[in-house]
Amino acid sequence: MKHQSAGITNKQCLIPFILVTCLFFLWGFARAILDVLNKHFQTTLHVGITESAWIQVVTYLGYFLMAIPAGLFINRFGYRKGVVFGLSLFAIGAFLFVPGAQTGTLEAFLCCLFIIACGLAFLETSANPYSALLGPQETSTSRLNLSQSFNGMGSFLAPLIVGGFLFNSGSEDSPADVSLPYIYMGVLVIIIAIIFSFVNLPEIKTTDEADSREQTSGMDSLRALLRKPIFLLGLVALLCYEIGEISINSYFVNFATDTGMASPATASYILSLALIIFMLGRFLGSGLMLLIRAERMLLLCASGCVCCMVMILCTGLLADRIDATWIGNLSIFFLICNYLFESIMFPTIFSLALQGLGRHTKTGSSLLMMTPIGGCGFMLVAWVAEQTTPFIPFVIPLLAFLVVWIYAWNKDRASSIRA
Repeated sequence: MKHQSAGITNKQCLIPFILVTCLFFLWGFARAILDVLNKHFQTTLHVGITESAWIQVVTYLGYFLMAIPAGLFINRFGYRKGVVFGLSLFAIGAFLFVPGAQTGTLEAFLCCLFIIACGLAFLETSANPYSALLGPQETSTSRLNLSQSFNGMGSFLAPLIVGGFLFNSGSEDSPADVSLPYIYMGVLVIIIAIIFSFVNLPEIKTTDEADSREQTSGMDSLRALLRKPIFLLGLVALLCYEIGEISINSYFVNFATDTGMASPATASYILSLALIIFMLGRFLGSGLMLLIRAERMLLLCASGCVCCMVMILCTGLLADRIDATWIGNLSIFFLICNYLFESIMFPTIFSLALQGLGRHTKTGSSLLMMTPIGGCGFMLVAWVAEQTTPFIPFVIPLLAFLVVWIYAWNKDRASSIRA
């Protein structure tokens, strides 16, 4: 156990840290809406779960395609301009939901979501490493977890607010206007973009960047990073985390409704409860990592996720043999517990993977921000759900969390040897 005496951040970085942390709330809200849109489009556009999964595929494809360009943009123009450009793309995609709703086709909505995803890629590529740099290096993981806690706050509010609106304010003959939440978001995003256009965010350089006399190109950084096995393992671990986390979020409402445990509206409220626990887990993890090594914390949480997935699969075996409501409730219980354990994973893996990269940090960040492409794994989850039982798809996040466990075990062992 390692006690860190340094604080979360220092006085001169406090205002920039607060402003950047607001962005985490924004993209948490935007991404969590997707988990509600899946079921909404299945009902209103009369498509199956596999077809509606294109929502996730298109969104996270936007992250994948835009992450490297975002990194190059930020390398040249800095974090603040990266944030403003990302917010601008977000606003354009949000307002395009108005003509998209008039068209009323899945393809139109997918185009809007792709543009929003490109904006989110710029925001996350800018804000994640920037938050980690805004303070003492020894508390970077704890600081990023604190910022990501507000991402969790946006995540639980989205299904609560938007899910309640879409499932309760419309009917099958006259569904709720899906463009309305995006109009409100577009206006908010424009206001935030104006604030960031005028605020002065310090461009923080790593020690290597400050000391280096030579300019390192993006391709040089990329080649250097591809020669770092522990970074590559972190990249794979983050990809697998995204597969597990996004697949579970996207499948949650369908799982609860297909097993007969809840209506779509009730399932969206249960998802909000799970995401509240997810948010609280990040706040708790941020504090605990001032006392416990981040590597050890990640290992414990990965173990918890693996156990939860195994227990859900076991309840699925029992559900085939026992016709009892408590079996379904037990699976939901373990699913919610998983949200607590996975809560610290993204910021912790992200921060650990960036450690020691020096002048390659921005390029490393852009590579790590390609990992939301793991959200396309929901397409496989959806296909397995349609071909088998509602429980079998949890094999996929189980395998993903096992990879995270392997990464955490390697990092914890290396950290213990250094200590």
